[in-house]
Amino acid sequence: MKSTHLILGILLAVSTTLFGQNTFTLSSDTLGGATTIQEEFNGFGCTGKNQSPQLSWKNAPEGTKSFAITMYDPDAPTGSGWWHWVVFDIPSTTTQLVTDAGNIKLNLTPQGTIQSITDYGAMGYGGPCPPEGHGLHQYIITVYALKTDTLGLNKNTNPAVVGYYLWNNTIAKASIVAYYQREKQ
Repeated sequence: MKSTHLILGILLAVSTTLFGQNTFTLSSDTLGGATTIQEEFNGFGCTGKNQSPQLSWKNAPEGTKSFAITMYDPDAPTGSGWWHWVVFDIPSTTTQLVTDAGNIKLNLTPQGTIQSITDYGAMGYGGPCPPEGHGLHQYIITVYALKTDTLGLNKNTNPAVVGYYLWNNTIAKASIVAYYQREKQ
């Protein structure tokens, strides 16, 4: 009986190691478990640098024709959360976005990539800026592997419509979560 459990344990460990290495994964060289003043929005009472984090992804599934990225705060006191970044039509040959790629003036995203409007009412990245004293907010950054080259949308498309098209075209997705809060001054 002991040898059976040992063999099952070894098989589970080996299969997890072998199969777990090929999962669609999102990571960041600049963002840890919490956002900082680097990513914080500059406006609405916040004074951050509003730099989007560096993002890398690997092991996209077969059939991926493009990517999209979103950053969403489900803890925003709006009843529907807050969309901080909506990027789509990222070519399938792309595996990363550099730091501050969300600044549309710098033109750091691959050609053809669209950064549409956020809940701030502007295009590109808009960093965390939770209300003072509201507690920790989670910021979910997700990369989507899509089965279409383009979503057929433009830079003025709102996050809800982009989300609908993402839902209909997603093959796989991977996320990282970071937290941020503003203390009462």
